[in-house]
Amino acid sequence: MGQPVALIARIAIASPLRTLFDYTLGACCADPPNLRPGMRVKVPFGRRQVVGLIVALHNGSEVPKEKLRPIDCILDTEPVIDPTMLALVVWGARYYQYPEGDALLQALPSLLRRGEPLPELRKTVWQLTQQGLDVSPQAFSRAPTQRALIEELRNNDAVEDGVLSSQFSRPLMRLLTERNLIEKKLIDETLPNTKTILKETPRALEVQQQAIMHRIVFAGFHCWLINGVTGSGKTEIYLQLIERGLRAGRQALVLIPEISLTPQTQKRFRERFAVPLVVLHSGLSDKQRAKAWARARSGHATIVIGTRSAIFTPLPNLGLIVVDEEHDVSYKQQDGFRYSARDLAVMRAKRENVPIVLGSATPSLESLYNCEIQRYTQLHLTARAGAAKTAEWRVVDMRAQSLNSGIAETTLDAIRTTLERSQQVLVFLNRRGFAPALLCHACGWVAECRDCDARLTLHHDRYRLVCHHCDAQSPPPEVCPNCQSQQLVATGAGTERSELVLQQHFPTTQVLRVDRDSTQKSGYMRSVFDTVQSGQPCILVGTQMLAKGHHFEQVTLVVILDADSGLLSPDFRAVERMGQLLTQVAGRSGRGTLAGLALVQTHQPDHPVLQLLLQEGYAAFAHQVLKHRKVQQLPPYQQIAVVRAEASHAAAAERFLQHARREAQKLAPPSSRIDFLGPMPALMERRAGRYRYLLRIDANHRSQLQHLLNRLIPSLERYKKPRYLRWSVDVDPHDF
Repeated sequence: MGQPVALIARIAIASPLRTLFDYTLGACCADPPNLRPGMRVKVPFGRRQVVGLIVALHNGSEVPKEKLRPIDCILDTEPVIDPTMLALVVWGARYYQYPEGDALLQALPSLLRRGEPLPELRKTVWQLTQQGLDVSPQAFSRAPTQRALIEELRNNDAVEDGVLSSQFSRPLMRLLTERNLIEKKLIDETLPNTKTILKETPRALEVQQQAIMHRIVFAGFHCWLINGVTGSGKTEIYLQLIERGLRAGRQALVLIPEISLTPQTQKRFRERFAVPLVVLHSGLSDKQRAKAWARARSGHATIVIGTRSAIFTPLPNLGLIVVDEEHDVSYKQQDGFRYSARDLAVMRAKRENVPIVLGSATPSLESLYNCEIQRYTQLHLTARAGAAKTAEWRVVDMRAQSLNSGIAETTLDAIRTTLERSQQVLVFLNRRGFAPALLCHACGWVAECRDCDARLTLHHDRYRLVCHHCDAQSPPPEVCPNCQSQQLVATGAGTERSELVLQQHFPTTQVLRVDRDSTQKSGYMRSVFDTVQSGQPCILVGTQMLAKGHHFEQVTLVVILDADSGLLSPDFRAVERMGQLLTQVAGRSGRGTLAGLALVQTHQPDHPVLQLLLQEGYAAFAHQVLKHRKVQQLPPYQQIAVVRAEASHAAAAERFLQHARREAQKLAPPSSRIDFLGPMPALMERRAGRYRYLLRIDANHRSQLQHLLNRLIPSLERYKKPRYLRWSVDVDPHDF
């Protein structure tokens, strides 16, 4: 017999190095045929032992065998992620120009990244031993609690651990275990029954909803964009499509943009379906997240609802992907592995040959363009479901109004009228805190962050000045540090001040604030939803967290306190985002049987972009913005990548990007197909004490851009940069 071939394992390690690492199998790998890609191992890495993921197995390596180190131990008996997911993450890492090892490890729950085993999915139950079955009840005549526990198990055969421990103490359970009267066992969780899927009867569909249900077929990959006005019943379509997949024994993955949407979405899905469902988001503990992930991976959870990172959840029987509010920028990771969950979802659906449904009342320009070139199919819902009517827009010209902390008298009158009708009001302001600036009335001094190009925001609740970019905090000064005057004035309005002003004007009405600060309290969002759903008159005040997908039937008035910020930004995406945000916020009004009104406060009521949106709607607005993008050769008609650099000295960041531009121009001289802009400061040049610069690379085609980046990045990695400089690449950037 010939000598066995010594296999080499190519292993992904969480490292900034853009390479995988080869290891010999070592003594721990006694059964090489059972070693497969997707299994975790522990390996020596420098002076540390780290967790790695096997990506491939080879018969040889480019590294001499004597220089290779052996695997220390194998952590799994089977792959934790399947080949399809492995390939998707590798594709994503290459497309977004991020180290493959780091991307692959990030796709795992943090417990698994630390080398801990997969969570136990079998249920723990208690039952009587044979001795417990034989014992007479009279044996416990002086121990009624012990007798009650024995009778509970006698009557129910087996009782889940959580149920039994909620009725009897753990010491009592241990005592009866030691006496060999009861025992604990692990039993397999049964797979969902496809015959018992629904708890409630699906709603009758409107004509347009029925047409969409007939168009969408489960026959391999296709991307469908449901372009439906707010309140048109997109969620009901999602539910009925998921039911169709469940009846075929398939799983569904539903992506939502914000954690704040989870309670409402989860409630709606649990009311409809009788099948196991899990949620995945950053608000869960490591253990909760790992268990939910493992239940999805095993097939026991048939519906997965999650935010951005849920795209990496393994689903062995995936049948449908839904991306709700597909336009939302929250789907794009803004640091580290800068992937777009929406775009990865489309790629995943293609690779797994399943349909994907994108839904929005304000589709992204990229998705509308993909429909234009027939890459996606667009389906329309032009009217609200049931008796609900689209809210009326009305402009409040702030130039001709007296203002009370940013709220016009006309607006206060409209709020008062709505509350007198026992209806609810939503007030939108995309600035949290009490006031966006603290200044000295005597000399003009303004409280600024020492580490960022930003003013400090005054927070009234905790009475602190806070930087919303680096989270630096300090107590407000008692006197001006520049002239010692005591005339310090909080200028402008944030959600805290708006809440206070509205409470002063409407003292008998409950005012509920929804922003990142207020929702830190456990259960706060659920209590807000319960109050709103009760129908009692109230005022909701909040940031864009209120603009995303919420269904408040009693809200009949929406107030947008400041519509102008998107009209003044130098970011080319700002106008698109403004149109989406205003439309989404206005869409919270009049979703029930009562008519809705949206008041838009602005100092620029005659601005052509604002007029187009308010008079002709989002479709005409988006069409016009797309035409402008085409003329200006901006995405989606042009492909963009940004090389970012940040350092404690501005000159170092700029110098690195000058080098990057020189290297890039050697590889691809500027032409009609590819061009360069910069180096230039980021829109916020200094953040957290570091100066941020960027180099923008524009290309006509993705292939041209990727070809350049694949050659440029190795060149940049060889550059001898100072230790205090960091750089990264952002493909399809949303933030400048």
